[in-house]
Amino acid sequence: MNLRHALFNEQAFAGLIFVLPALAGTFVFILIPVFCSFALSFSSWDLINPICFVGFDNYRQIFTEPLFYKIFFNTFIFAFATSIFGVIIPLILAVILNDKIRGSEFFKTAYFLPFITPMIVIGVVWQWIFDPNIGFLNNFLHLHINWLYDSRFALPALIIVSVWKLIGYNMIIFLSALSTINQNLFDAAKIDGADFFHTFKNVLVPLLSPSIFFVVIITAISSFQVFDLIYLMTQGGPLDSTNVIVYAIYKNAFEYFNIGKASAIAYVLFIVILVLTLFQWYLRKNLVYIEE
Repeated sequence: MNLRHALFNEQAFAGLIFVLPALAGTFVFILIPVFCSFALSFSSWDLINPICFVGFDNYRQIFTEPLFYKIFFNTFIFAFATSIFGVIIPLILAVILNDKIRGSEFFKTAYFLPFITPMIVIGVVWQWIFDPNIGFLNNFLHLHINWLYDSRFALPALIIVSVWKLIGYNMIIFLSALSTINQNLFDAAKIDGADFFHTFKNVLVPLLSPSIFFVVIITAISSFQVFDLIYLMTQGGPLDSTNVIVYAIYKNAFEYFNIGKASAIAYVLFIVILVLTLFQWYLRKNLVYIEE
């Protein structure tokens, strides 16, 4: 008994040693910054002068600025549109490729490549595509639209790029879920006379609802946190039409050196994402089919 206890202690100690670097990294780079940024959200600091406690002034300033509501609206529209199209398009493509069409492996690879491509490359390529003079999109459509320089089209253009990048990843998740579905269910639906639309609506979507729910949540959260795409392609312009919350945090912290306000905006974003996630989790009971 003592030998078993000693071996258990040795194994537990060895396990602790192996996970210690990960725990230390989590503590130093995640937990400590979280608490420090929360404290800084109630203070004024420009990275040079001493920290000055200002109470709720940062939050009061945020919610009295018309620009913040415009930024929040841009973020919401971007996240909502990306979540809708970033789920529907990959789902349709996954259903098509799941039928083992000719060249399906090539298409799976082709759709997944944008997800693993560095954002700097994507930004450069799509800036050329959206170029109003020599861009591929205007030449293909025979139009002259200033995609990234017109406040009416800049945000939709970024939504297109974001959805395009996410298609491959979300499609792979749906393909993995489709591979676990019993094909006899589809055969039974055909025998009952169901066409493709009714089979998709009444059989496929309910069975994929857990995966759809997961994809919607992670897509919405990542869309609310978008930064690199905005920074590389529009810098929040024109006229703040593509300015989003995370980019506003960056500008306040590292351009205006208003660390307190940037921290306050970060915690507003945290509350928004938390409420959104809890709301989606509440809807899960009615929207997600769970097989008993």
